[in-house]
Amino acid sequence: MDIGGISSMINYTNSAASNSRASGLESTLKGDLSSADDAKLMDVCKDFESYFMEMVMKEVEKTIPKDEEEDSSMSQMKDYFKDEMIKMLAEEVCEQQNLGLAQQMYEQMKRNYSL
Repeated sequence: MDIGGISSMINYTNSAASNSRASGLESTLKGDLSSADDAKLMDVCKDFESYFMEMVMKEVEKTIPKDEEEDSSMSQMKDYFKDEMIKMLAEEVCEQQNLGLAQQMYEQMKRNYSL
């Protein structure tokens, strides 16, 4: 398999994983959570908070100038692992730091669903 094939496979896998996470979260949030228990509701809120933090970090990362002389195949590999690292970092930040977004969403959903 040539480098171009590997690069396109990495791009596809990265894109599919990101879209899958967003789609799964969206379907959960659009679903009927009126019968969800407190733990399930808080888990959904924490997942959203983590996803939101991941998107913020990715947008901040875009402001960093890129090295124009970098090989494109290596750049794609680096981007894949960087995205995975950002995802893990976002989850850690939300776990260790009390951002409050998950708690705010939880309280709002409790009021909306009268739980």
